[in-house]
Amino acid sequence: MVEILYEDNHLIAAYKKSGQTVQPEPGKPLSLEDEVKSYIKQAYQKEGAVFLGVIHRLDMPVEGLVLFARTSKALARMNELFQKREIDKEYEAWVENKPTESSATLVHWLKRDENKNFTKAFTSIVKGADESKLSYQVISQKGRFTLLRIKLYTGRKHQIRAQLSAHGHPIVGDRKYGSNYVFANGSIALQSCLLAFLHPVKNEPISIQTKGLEKFLLPK
Repeated sequence: MVEILYEDNHLIAAYKKSGQTVQPEPGKPLSLEDEVKSYIKQAYQKEGAVFLGVIHRLDMPVEGLVLFARTSKALARMNELFQKREIDKEYEAWVENKPTESSATLVHWLKRDENKNFTKAFTSIVKGADESKLSYQVISQKGRFTLLRIKLYTGRKHQIRAQLSAHGHPIVGDRKYGSNYVFANGSIALQSCLLAFLHPVKNEPISIQTKGLEKFLLPK
């Protein structure tokens, strides 16, 4: 059953499991979008098609909260907030080793290779690359693994994964970006854990959070 984290007449947020797509894709398991539509249909006894607007996405191996719009008005206004970067986005990630600094801001220039589905991070300006920024704070440590709380300032494809790897701390399980570990289900230790914004219709502050990754099952 889908886990609903927030809902009102205009928006609904749900928890995406690792290995699940946000939108339907051929040959992939049931998408989060389809799960949320089924939930709305049953919970509100709606007949016919259910409107659900996709506002943003998470990579397939990433878990955490995803926000959808229940009306076209909310969808248009939320898209505008995302484009203007007027949404606070935070993540948690278990990474390999411990950063030398307990908190830091990382700026890289990211360039995509769509054929390889890979994002390369550079520490200086590169033609065709987009400037990307995030900050992190160390939350805790377990042996050779460190839990980071990450604030995202730009929304590039694979941004957190590429930037942390370039910083020398790949996300646990993320073999694509240099992790020494692999999970049997293909997941990586990265979670979308907070979205905070001004409600597009009610015009009041909204903050949606998950429980975080403190109890995430790490490799031995």
